[in-house]
Amino acid sequence: MLAARSPLLLLAAGGTGGHMFPAQALAETMLARGWRVALMTDARGASHAGGFPQAVAVHVAGSGSFARGGVLARALVPLRIAGGVLGALVRILVDRPAAVAGFGGYPAIPALTAAWMLRIPSLIHEQNALPGRVNRLFARRVARVAAGLPLSGLAGVAPVLVGNPVRAAVAARAGAGYIPPGDYPMSLLAIGGSQGARVISDLVPAALAALPEGLRARLRVAQQARPEDIGRVLDAYAAAGIDAEVAAFFHDIPRRLSEAQLVIARAGASTLADLAVIGRPAILIPLASAAGDHQSANAATLADAGAAEVLAEAGLDAAALSRHIAAILADPARAEAMAAAALATGRPDAAERLADLVEEVAGVRAGQG
Repeated sequence: MLAARSPLLLLAAGGTGGHMFPAQALAETMLARGWRVALMTDARGASHAGGFPQAVAVHVAGSGSFARGGVLARALVPLRIAGGVLGALVRILVDRPAAVAGFGGYPAIPALTAAWMLRIPSLIHEQNALPGRVNRLFARRVARVAAGLPLSGLAGVAPVLVGNPVRAAVAARAGAGYIPPGDYPMSLLAIGGSQGARVISDLVPAALAALPEGLRARLRVAQQARPEDIGRVLDAYAAAGIDAEVAAFFHDIPRRLSEAQLVIARAGASTLADLAVIGRPAILIPLASAAGDHQSANAATLADAGAAEVLAEAGLDAAALSRHIAAILADPARAEAMAAAALATGRPDAAERLADLVEEVAGVRAGQG
C-alpha cells in the first residue's frame, strides 16, 4: 500500500473512450511513480472505468450536457452541474489533491471548477487537433494546457505538445513488427467508436464483398458494431464468404491492431494514437457529426505523414471504399511504407511527458510531498 503522504492526482474525465483512455494511461503512469490517483466522472463515465487500475478510486459527480436530452433535461443541466461542483468541493476538501488533470467532456466540469475555486494546481489535456467546449472554457483557468496533437483554436494559450497517452496494453506493443499484405491469410480490423459504428457497419461488409475473389478469400475480419447491427453484419459477411468476427466491443484491441495488415476506423484521437504507437496503415473515415469536424483535423496528421487514406463520410459508398482497400492490400510495399510512416508519428512516451507536466504543475514528486 502507498504511504499516506503520497501525493494525490485527481483525474476529471468524461465517459467516452477518447477522454477515458488517456486518463487511464496517465493513471497507470502516476501510480508507477508512487502517486495516489482518483478519478472523478459522472455515472456514465464510472460505468466505463473498468479498465483503470484497481488502485484508482472512482468518485461520481453530477454533470450534464446541453447537447443531449429534451427541453426539461437541458434546463436542469445547470442544477446538476452545480450539485456536481458542490460534491467535488467536499471531496477535494476531504482529501486535497496535489493536482487536478482534466481530459475534457462535461463530466470534467465539477472537478475542474472546484479546483479553480480552491486554487488547486490544475492542467487540462486536449486529445484532438481542435479543442472541445469544456477545454476551451478552462484553458485560461489552468496552469498548463497539454496537447495530444498540434492544437489550434486557443487564442492566447501556448499548449505543450506531449502527445496522446496510450494504455499500457498498447505501449507494450509499440513498434510491433508489421507483416505486409501478401498471398496468405490477412487480418483487417474495422472499428467505429461509440458514435460512429453504424456507418462502418453499413459500408465495410459491402466494400469487402466487392473485392476480387482471390483477395477476399484471404481476409479475416474483426469488426466492432452496435449490438443491434451485429446480426445483419454477420449475415453480410457470411453471404460474401468472408471469415469475420463481429462484436460490440473488443477487449483486446491492442493485440488485434498489432496483428492487422490494415485498419479501417474513425479518426478519434485515441484511435490515431494507438495506430501510430503500434504502427499500422489505416483508412480513416472521420465522423461527419463530430463537433467542429475535429476528426478531419485529427486525421490530417496521419494523412500528411503518408500513414493513412482519409475518406470523407459524405458521399462515400461501398464501391469507392472497396477500391481504396484493394489498392492498399494489393500493394505490400505501399502498405509497409504506410505502417512505417504511422510509427514515425507515434509518441509512445506521451504518458511520461504528461506525468512530468503534472509533477511540474503540482511542484511535487512522490516521496517529496
